[in-house]
Amino acid sequence: MKESVEAVCSAVVDLDIDAILDLVNACLEEGVLPLEIVEHGFSKGLAVVGERFETGEYFLADLIMAGEVVKEAMPLLEAKMNPGDAARRGKVILATVEGDIHEIGKNIVAFILSANGYEVIDLGVDVPASRIIDTALATGARLVGLSALLSTMVGSIRNVVDSASAAGLRDSLRVVIGGACTSEELKKEMGADAYGETAIDALRIFNTYSEADNHVR
Repeated sequence: MKESVEAVCSAVVDLDIDAILDLVNACLEEGVLPLEIVEHGFSKGLAVVGERFETGEYFLADLIMAGEVVKEAMPLLEAKMNPGDAARRGKVILATVEGDIHEIGKNIVAFILSANGYEVIDLGVDVPASRIIDTALATGARLVGLSALLSTMVGSIRNVVDSASAAGLRDSLRVVIGGACTSEELKKEMGADAYGETAIDALRIFNTYSEADNHVR
């Protein structure tokens, strides 16, 4: 990884909001692609912050601050990635699960999906399963991304899966999970379809589902 991208990652971990704009600009001036900055700078840094939160080294205020650091620099990357010219690849519903109010990871996924041609329906945070299913029914979206940071709220993932089954959507609705407390094992336990460790993983997963859906059509 380039030193400039490593510096972005370190700034996120160190909660250095004063340095982040200059560091991201330095990456762009070197020709580093925005997605590389997101994956190896922002996402990697946020993963470390999440680990420190889980071990008690960082607190809720630190999590919020890390999100603010990333949010400070996102407009720089958005200016380099114009989703308006991209072909629409389908609709994706994104939500932080009920009981959880953390959104920076979800927001990064939304940014990357939009920049790659998806119509993102972002329902925000603390979203009940009923609203997610109602949105799927109303919009025809068949891709759902659920974010969960707090391990105490993972049961909300199961609620979405069960609600999809009750609505007769389980065979057609793809539920992808991500966030600090999620894992491949949790995906299996909750009955979800896929797990993405990073925002770039989420893009790859949704691309696979989108391409398969288009092929069927």
